Amino acid sequence: MSSRVRVVSVSHVLPAAGADEAAPAGGSPHHQPLPDDRVLKLSFMDCLFVGVLPMQRLFVYEGPGVPPFPCLVRSLRSSLAAALGDFLPLAGKLSYRPSAGDLVVDCSPAAVYPGVRFVEAQYDGSIGDMRRLACGEEHDPEDLLRLGPELEVGRLPAPVLAVQVTRPAAGDGGAVVGVSIHHAVADGHSVWQFMRAWSAVARSASSQSLVPPPTFDRAAIQHPEAEELTRRFLRTIAPALPTVRPPPASRPTLELAQRRRSFLIRRDQIHSLKQRVMEQSVAISEPLEKLPSTYVAVSSLVWTSIVRAKALDHGGGGGGDDDDTCYFLVPVDCRRRLLPGVGEGYFGNCLSLSFAKAAARDLTKPDAGMAHAAAAIRDAAREKLANPLRGAERWAEVYAGIPRERFTPTGSSNRFMAYDDTDMGWGAPSRVELVSSPSGRGMVLLLGAPNGGVQVTVELDHAHMDHFAANFLQV
Repeated sequence: MSSRVRVVSVSHVLPAAGADEAAPAGGSPHHQPLPDDRVLKLSFMDCLFVGVLPMQRLFVYEGPGVPPFPCLVRSLRSSLAAALGDFLPLAGKLSYRPSAGDLVVDCSPAAVYPGVRFVEAQYDGSIGDMRRLACGEEHDPEDLLRLGPELEVGRLPAPVLAVQVTRPAAGDGGAVVGVSIHHAVADGHSVWQFMRAWSAVARSASSQSLVPPPTFDRAAIQHPEAEELTRRFLRTIAPALPTVRPPPASRPTLELAQRRRSFLIRRDQIHSLKQRVMEQSVAISEPLEKLPSTYVAVSSLVWTSIVRAKALDHGGGGGGDDDDTCYFLVPVDCRRRLLPGVGEGYFGNCLSLSFAKAAARDLTKPDAGMAHAAAAIRDAAREKLANPLRGAERWAEVYAGIPRERFTPTGSSNRFMAYDDTDMGWGAPSRVELVSSPSGRGMVLLLGAPNGGVQVTVELDHAHMDHFAANFLQV
């Protein structure tokens, strides 16, 4: 199937002149200076994500406030250059140093040149068609991916950031802004930290309001075996460095067996979910001491819906196996938990991987499943918050050893208020979409939605999606 997205031009954006130059010893008001050689050594937490495909976000802007496309492009380019001055690692190259056996972001002038790849493209349709492509009942996987910029990360050195702006051929105004960021350099918190800063610059032509300013010093993440952890993760995840993965035959697309849908849960529905979890917890004699968080409540619904869908497709209730344990990934942001504190401005990966575990026969119980899920997710998060780096030496092995058919990987968070934080000067986006990689593992992505809602994007194979949607929407 040929794509309806056509690249019109490709250029590059350099950080604004003077970025990170002549910064005082204590750092500028807007960002922390890089080392003198402008080479930022990555932490073992960063290295854990070197093999993950880039995080891609799509922002649909439409309405009378959106300027003509040439003006929009000029605004995005100039504000991106200014924002990169405060987030210089995004303009650098992810590189491998074989002599030291570590990964770095090279922000030297030679590595930064010629700048961040900036693509202008056109979609064969209207802005409404583009929005429906992202948020319709079913996504068009190929064109959805092509609305975002390609980031070549299979071999190092590799770029860290790319941007694409796509206009509708119908000429009815509006645009889709696509942003791809390498996961080895930033986690979700960092991505939205950058997007807030870029949007603020686009609106006011100033970065004076960056609070807190970004910091990049990986030494803030302390572990007695940090060097060994880095080497171990790289041996497990990317043993053939500087090659991270074999080059794909073509641009990645979602497999034909995969389907992808997004759902919106309103604020009132979230409250009802929390109440239901509380009632079920009492019924199974594991009462929660207070209403579960939005993350726990929504994740419990998603997890149980996926497990039930797979159980139905196998003609049973999830029992019968000697081991029917199911797993749900709970990534925990450690910025407030590490000692010494890392700080909310820390730009990089600061995630501890935790895994909730529960029996499929418990998760599929109509009147108790969500309570079992909530208890497992809560316990996994609490354990990790109490000691974020406990068991870090086995994170990669544990992740690789979980049975894929009984594992639900998750990403992003309902705490990321993407709609509120990405007004580029012409209003908030009408749609924000997180484009995951083709995982084939029931990938789940959460995002804060307007008016206190939560946007849930689920990627499942065709055999399971209908049953998942029926259970999810019924609850």
